[in-house]
Amino acid sequence: MFGVMADEENGHRHRLLGLYRKKFGEHIPLIRRQDVKGFIERRAVWLLRPLGLDKVRAQAELMEAESKRFYTSAARQSTDAAIRQLLGDLAAEERRHEAKAEQLEAEYITPDVAKEEHESERRLFLMQIIQPGLAGLMDGSVSTLAPLFAAAFATKDSWQTLLVGLAAAIGAGISMGFAEALSDNGSLTGRGSPWLRGGVCGLMTTLGGLGHALPYLIPNFWTATTIAAAVVIVELAAIAWIRNRYMDTPLLSAAFQVVLGGLLVFGVGIVIGSS
Repeated sequence: MFGVMADEENGHRHRLLGLYRKKFGEHIPLIRRQDVKGFIERRAVWLLRPLGLDKVRAQAELMEAESKRFYTSAARQSTDAAIRQLLGDLAAEERRHEAKAEQLEAEYITPDVAKEEHESERRLFLMQIIQPGLAGLMDGSVSTLAPLFAAAFATKDSWQTLLVGLAAAIGAGISMGFAEALSDNGSLTGRGSPWLRGGVCGLMTTLGGLGHALPYLIPNFWTATTIAAAVVIVELAAIAWIRNRYMDTPLLSAAFQVVLGGLLVFGVGIVIGSS
């Protein structure tokens, strides 16, 4: 079936080349997509995110419809009978492609297949976005607690604590981003672009650390510390919810694990800072 469609495309291409040679000779000048007035402009498909199977099918349907409209419009404006006939045939071919795509989708995309596709897309989303993002958020929210609150209780100064918090959050973000990107290029595990994963991980690490550092913009030390502690509770709750929502971890178990880890690190920071 696909071979027949390819043969039809080759036939139209040979007709077009033959018609061009007849009218203009053998020389073919460089004509780019943007040089043709009214021609279709598209972003590269691989730049579309998220690029799931449904998205790919929708883009393919859109390409067929846009091409058909272009050929039909060009045929109406052409004054050459042969070119008009060729453009009309190309438009008709695009219509046949649309019909064939609908037939294939109805025949092969059964409910079970659709469910399997969506499950595959979900796993890919988890591996590329959720997992590195969650790892970054946990690292930024938990590992920066010790240096931040150690500095807070050692200095009792909001500004100095803020500087330590900013350094810890940004430094951890850069470190985690590069660690995630360089740990796996995705070729063997199928986890996708390392730069995408590294960017997500680094950004979430930085955000996790900044969450409880920014309250120290408040000059009053104890007010800033109280708000920072409340922010930590919100961050830990968010981590537990994400683990429950996307990683199928029971909510109570996720909350216990995250809160226990956070309290241990928090306590280490207070003990060291107060000593």
